[in-house]
Amino acid sequence: MNVEAIFDQFPILKSDELILKKIEDHHINEVFEIYDNDTVFEYCGIIPKHNKDTVKNMIGHFERDYNKRSRVKWGIFAQAEPNRLLGIIEAFDLNQKVNMVTIGYFLAESHWGKGIASEALRILLHFLFMDVNINRIQAEVMPLNEPSKKVLLKNGFIKEGTLRQATLWAGKGIIDLEMYSMLREEYINRERN
Repeated sequence: MNVEAIFDQFPILKSDELILKKIEDHHINEVFEIYDNDTVFEYCGIIPKHNKDTVKNMIGHFERDYNKRSRVKWGIFAQAEPNRLLGIIEAFDLNQKVNMVTIGYFLAESHWGKGIASEALRILLHFLFMDVNINRIQAEVMPLNEPSKKVLLKNGFIKEGTLRQATLWAGKGIIDLEMYSMLREEYINRERN
């Protein structure tokens, strides 16, 4: 795992449609729009935030977590509107011994169903597998979160199974989680074909 590719300087990732880059203080209104919406976090272990000052502090926590090398949160932006935050995609729980990472993503509700999460995930997979040389990327999904499962399956993830009453998620209690993953060799084979 080449952690320097992630933490040497904040990685900016691009496709023709999207750019994944650092979330800055001036994105406060868009970050608040995401975190203030209960529907966005219906199937996440994140408690919505209805106070703008709390959300402003969170942006500082994004930076702190990055500097501690524990988590990277990229803002998802359209190339056509590079200052309008559409959502957030993240990599966390970097396990160097096993060479794996967990990913997650969420969009502002107004941007659901447009293929943005799938495209952002496609960009992130390429970076993590090809530049960081991660071997395993995994995602944990609540069983009722059909849209998120579709994004993962569309990008080649495999459902490994259900972890029954396996974790405590904030605001949700003890829940079941479905585990999805992709290995580097699967990604490379998929890209070749």
